[in-house]
Amino acid sequence: MPTLVKEQLKVREIPVEGYEKVYAVEDPSVHLKGIICLHNLSLGPALGGIRIYPYATYEDALTDAKRLALGMTYKSAVAGCGWGGGKSVIIADPFIHKTEGLLRSFGRAIESLGGSYIGAEDVGCSPIDIDMMSKETKYVVGLSHEKSSGNPSYFTAWGVYRGIQAGLKKVYGSDVVKGRTIAIQGLGSVGAILADILFWNGASLIMTDISEEKAQKIVKHYSATYCKPQEILSAPCDVFAPCALGGIINAQTIPQLKCKIVAGAANNQLLTEVDGIEISRRGILYAPDFVINAGGLMNVSEELSLEGYNSFKVRGKVDGLYEQLLMIFDIAEKKKISTHQAATSLGDYRLKYQIGKREAAPCFHHSM
Repeated sequence: MPTLVKEQLKVREIPVEGYEKVYAVEDPSVHLKGIICLHNLSLGPALGGIRIYPYATYEDALTDAKRLALGMTYKSAVAGCGWGGGKSVIIADPFIHKTEGLLRSFGRAIESLGGSYIGAEDVGCSPIDIDMMSKETKYVVGLSHEKSSGNPSYFTAWGVYRGIQAGLKKVYGSDVVKGRTIAIQGLGSVGAILADILFWNGASLIMTDISEEKAQKIVKHYSATYCKPQEILSAPCDVFAPCALGGIINAQTIPQLKCKIVAGAANNQLLTEVDGIEISRRGILYAPDFVINAGGLMNVSEELSLEGYNSFKVRGKVDGLYEQLLMIFDIAEKKKISTHQAATSLGDYRLKYQIGKREAAPCFHHSM
């Protein structure tokens, strides 16, 4: 086991307007450079994933952390999970630079915040990586421990599926997936599961991924249609499901869309709020990302309840995303605003009046 040089870890607060706390994390001994971003703690401690990604610049990493933390604030508020909004990023290539020393050092950085931030898996960070961080901190969720909830990807995918059904109901009057064409962008842990659910419910699938080899294997398994990454946006379909990185819905891509519904798992799908207005103006129904992809948050939240993790309870909560999205679609229609504006307005209301504020302290069963 490598020796961990603990005294080299530095967690330094940096001022960022509009955010409660933002920390720069550095540990030269293990080549760790990261950011922990806490946007809003009015409803409870911040809970959000740990993204490991080779950002081109530190500014890019900070921008992503800020956008992701903001999204988590609204995701938790609308879902009623009783958490604040937070996210963290580690600037590294997860296939090359991810080491035990780096992961454990970041775990100690989380521990130093005393529970104001609780970390979970995200892009580039697996439940096994979370297990490694848990050697240094109890403030993590989604472990492979028997008292934890494990990988939340299936619950995220199930919530997206229910969101797609809600979109179909709103647009076509029926939520039946059979016979509909759905284009999935990104076949990672959530996108691949979503493909499986959609296939077994009768959908015709169009798929792409930055790894053509991986995409072709999945395409063959489901007798789907492969599409090059740069062509997926213009593929004719009923539903476009973005399940990769954010910012995919923007001024350049919106005119390319040939779908009636955008409903996927990716965070921060809109590059700007204006893009939410524009996509609505073009007659495309957008399922706000921080609502439709809340299944994973609901899943890991349950493991911190006093009673402990119960997958049946989580399934019921995730199923509720169907009705919640229909409500948001109706609000947008009645008020003549975008669905993104309707969802954020709902989140703002709950934040202002602290609706769903956490009363009980989180219970970390895996550390007992």
